[in-house]
Parts: sequence; C-alpha cells; structure tokens
Amino acid sequence: MKYESIKLIIPVLAVCLCCGADWPQFRGPLTNNVSLSDAPPAKVDQESIAWTADLEGRGASGPIIVGDKVFLTSTTGFKQDQLHVLCFDLKTGKQLWDRQFWATGRTQCHNKMCVATPTPASDGQRVFATFSSNDVVCLDLEGNLIWFRGLSHDYPNASNSLGMASSPVVVGETLIVPVENDDDSFTTGLDVKTGIARWKIKRPRVANWTSPAILKASPDTEPLVLLQSSEGVDAIYPQTGETAWQYEDGAGRIPSTTVGENTLFIPSNGLTALTPGSSSEPPKVLWSEQKLSPATASPLVYQKKVFTVNRAGVLTCASPQTGEVIWRLRLKGPFSATPIAAANHLYLISEKGLLQVVQLGEKQGEVTGEVDLKETILATPAISDNSLFLRSDKHLWKISSR
Repeated sequence: MKYESIKLIIPVLAVCLCCGADWPQFRGPLTNNVSLSDAPPAKVDQESIAWTADLEGRGASGPIIVGDKVFLTSTTGFKQDQLHVLCFDLKTGKQLWDRQFWATGRTQCHNKMCVATPTPASDGQRVFATFSSNDVVCLDLEGNLIWFRGLSHDYPNASNSLGMASSPVVVGETLIVPVENDDDSFTTGLDVKTGIARWKIKRPRVANWTSPAILKASPDTEPLVLLQSSEGVDAIYPQTGETAWQYEDGAGRIPSTTVGENTLFIPSNGLTALTPGSSSEPPKVLWSEQKLSPATASPLVYQKKVFTVNRAGVLTCASPQTGEVIWRLRLKGPFSATPIAAANHLYLISEKGLLQVVQLGEKQGEVTGEVDLKETILATPAISDNSLFLRSDKHLWKISSR
C-alpha cells in the first residue's frame, strides 16, 4: 500500500456555508447523512404525510433544502433531454418555479437510473445542478440563471453506457464535479461564480458512481475532498486539485466513503476504517471487515457506531474502533438510498417506497414506524424543519410529526 505525503492533523467534519437547518447537498451539510439540529418524527404512519407535490418525468436525485425552499432535479422528453431544476415551498409544498434546459451531452442511461440522478448542491446563495448528460447549471435561489456548462462540449468522450450518478459538493468558492467514466475520466473544480474550471485532474478510466466526501483538519485549515474510485481514495485540496494523500488498496464504485468519529470508513475489503495521521505520518488502517460490506447504500456513522446495509436488507451496527458487530436488524429492502440519522433514529427508504424508522439501542435496533409510499424510490432523503423530504419520479413528500 502506497501513500503520498499527508498534510493532515486529527480530522473533524467540514462545516458548510449554509445554516445548520439546511440540507444543502447529497448526504447533508457534512456529507455524512447526519442531522444534528432537526428531529423528524420517531413514529410515522400515513397521517405523518404533511404534503405531497406532483412531479413529471424521471428523477433519482435527492432533494436539498436551503432556507424555506426545497430544490430537486428531473428530466422529461422521450430521450430525457429536457432538464429541470425545480423549487418548492418548504412549508406548503407549492411549486415556486421550474427552470428548463436542453441536454447538450449523451442521455443514455440504464433503465433503473435516469439523467437526473446526481443530487444538486448549494452554497447558500446559488444552486448547482448536474446531470448525467454532463451539463452543469448554476441558478440563484430565485431561479435566475447565473451560468451553464455543457462539459460534453469540451470532453465529448466523457460518458459510460449506464449513466453518470456522482453528485457534486461545494467547498468554499469551488464546486467539485466528478466526471469519472470508462473513457475521458476526470474530476474538475469549477469557480462557483463563473463556472470556469479552476483545475481538472485525471481519474481512473472506469465507470464510477461514488460521490465525494468532505474532511476538515481544523477550523484554521483548508478542508479536503475525498475522491473514491476502484483504485482507492484520493484526498485533494479543493482550491487547487492537488493531492494531499492517497489510499491505494481499492474501493467500491457505488457506495461512498463517509467520515465520522475522527475516522474514514471506506467501502474497501468489505469496510475499512482509516485514521489520517499527523503531517509526518501516513494514514493508518484500523481494521477491515468483510461482514460490514455495504451494498448500494453508503455507510453511516452516528452516535459512536457505524452502520451498513447489505444486499439482503440487513442493517448492521458495529464498533467504529474495532469493526466488531454489535447487533443486526433485518429490514424490508432492497435499498438504494443511504440511511439518514437524527435524534437517535435512522430513517431508511426502500426501493419499493417503504419508509422504516429504526430507534437505536445499545443492544438492538427497533422499527418504530412505517409509511408505505407505494412508489419506486432510489433517492436519499433530506432532513430539515424537523421533517423528512423524499422523492420518487412522480412525487415529492414531506413527512412530519402530527
């Protein structure tokens, strides 16, 4: 295993520019699927649905929340070549606007996926939406166009036959957009104000559907962006794209690395826990455990425990220090969406649209409520306003306490 020099002290999670109650990107403000400021309902049923908004076309992207607005993407048209960025009122579900653009790149996707699979991101002032066609749209919160990049114009071979799914992240003034594929594979950092590339780095030439995670060394140092591929994980500086360090023992191409308990949890050799060292020490592998191998959903770290969901729909709780299994709970799967956590509960939505709420215990987890939305749901939910926000192709729901 080979590592480059590392410029890292004990890591803590990066803080987003948005307010604490926002859910501004895939897997939330800290890219770890945990809300520290909201408490969705612990017991749910059909009466917990606060509102439902109708949607058109296809969409597997998750919703994001900024202030009193919910944003998401979708596509319409026979070839999914009409791209939509939509905005809804958080309190009422009323659609506020729908901005539409023509795809400039390829729209071929696997039937399970769609062109609107990447989850949008926001820096609190702008919304950035990326699509499988490698189009990137930047709007203000009122829906006014700031800039548009058709990356396929510059990189026409950047695609794969199944579709692109990696979601962007925002760090400071840089939007990090993974375009990792079988041919012209790269990740680029775009200036949030102009869309002009600050940097572009080559990536392994293989289809990759993972999304970046964010790691911050201290309040006074620049955060690192973690890029995962079949070759491992690269930690890069978002301003320059330069590499801080590398983990080169391979990793999955669907579930993504997550950060918690001063540790990185990488879908590698099952699940591998990695602790970055000081500026003079390489990252250290704490443990690897095949029993914790995640399927499609990414691992989750919450309340000093690590959680994974396997192909059989079994939720496993383990020690983040040792990888030792603490308890298992069989749920009604399968799952594509990653679990999200708040107020001592996990929220899991199955591909069949069944929302299950799991109360966490030291010795066992317990399902405390279910809501059957009866539609295919692949997108990871969002948490804000003490509520859950979920989407299918046809609907956006808000789940709240009565």
